[in-house]
Amino acid sequence: MKRIVIKIGSNILTREDGNLDTTRISSIVDQVVAIRNSGCQVLLVTSGAVACGRGIFNDAGRHDNIPTRLDAVQQRQLYSAVGQVELIGIYSRLFSSWNVRIGQVLTMKENFSTRREYLNQRSCMETMLANDVIPIINENDTISVTELMFTDNDELSGLVASMMDADTLIILSNVDGIYNGSPDDKDSQVIRKIRIEDDLSKYIFNVKSTFGRGGMLTKSSIARKIADEGIRVIIANGIRPDIIKDLYYNPDNTLCTEFIPKEGGYSSIKKWIAHSKDFTKGAVYIDDNARKILLGDKAVSLLPVGVLRIEGDFEEGDIINILDANGEKIAIGKSSYSAKETQLLLGKHDCRPLVSYDYLFLV
Repeated sequence: MKRIVIKIGSNILTREDGNLDTTRISSIVDQVVAIRNSGCQVLLVTSGAVACGRGIFNDAGRHDNIPTRLDAVQQRQLYSAVGQVELIGIYSRLFSSWNVRIGQVLTMKENFSTRREYLNQRSCMETMLANDVIPIINENDTISVTELMFTDNDELSGLVASMMDADTLIILSNVDGIYNGSPDDKDSQVIRKIRIEDDLSKYIFNVKSTFGRGGMLTKSSIARKIADEGIRVIIANGIRPDIIKDLYYNPDNTLCTEFIPKEGGYSSIKKWIAHSKDFTKGAVYIDDNARKILLGDKAVSLLPVGVLRIEGDFEEGDIINILDANGEKIAIGKSSYSAKETQLLLGKHDCRPLVSYDYLFLV
């Protein structure tokens, strides 16, 4: 059975005035139900809660209720708390009309920081899918107000696709894909296929959407990373009628940008490690010989004998960066020792690995 994660951006769900576009949301729900009935498991990562809350408070008949004297964080908390209720209610009513059950999953970046929390989330969503419940996933903006917020829901959708071993991640934006020039230039064309190693620097402009936090730079970065993990990624225009069904039933003739996935992919543990760069607690610097071995063709672990020095106060089980003697980051992994234990083992032979191959990811 195919498993698809679909990310729906704020600009797809809202009209120009910032209020929710219920007609388009209804169309998206109809399409999701159609491909679900074809035997596909679907997870929805949806933006729109903050925009929805903002629209409620800015409603023409409720000017007296517009919040005043609130800073940016307080506004985001308020709008998301009010908007999330309205948003999930709309999804619930629309899916219920098709006799399809949904479940709400509100998460934060910190919930991906430990293996236990990671597996708890995965187990929850696997249980929902096994019982024919479509997970509707969003960041919990009411309390996600620290530097560990997701860049935007593009990043969250990538984490979900990786965690759930999806076959495909579809990122719906308000453009047809990645262009070989400015999207406003009539001579520009959508790049239909992108390989992981392709250089996109001359094509990508870091322009954020009106109601969201991310732009095409974020989308392409996430897409490349997820494709490297063996998952196909598609960036397409969510405003186009029947875009989800077209991508599912007739992808070769549907305008979009596809990131070609790497063959083989990675284990579940390595996927978790790959997305843990924001949770590192320290670093180790390794010598040239250890660097050469790690970057070689064989599957190897990092041994204490190759470590030159350490940085930070990490504990056993913490995620650490692995850098070469010049400070270039070459890997990330889960430490088998604390910083104090590692310090005592520097340069020593016949020790168990500092970072086992199974818990090591080359960047």
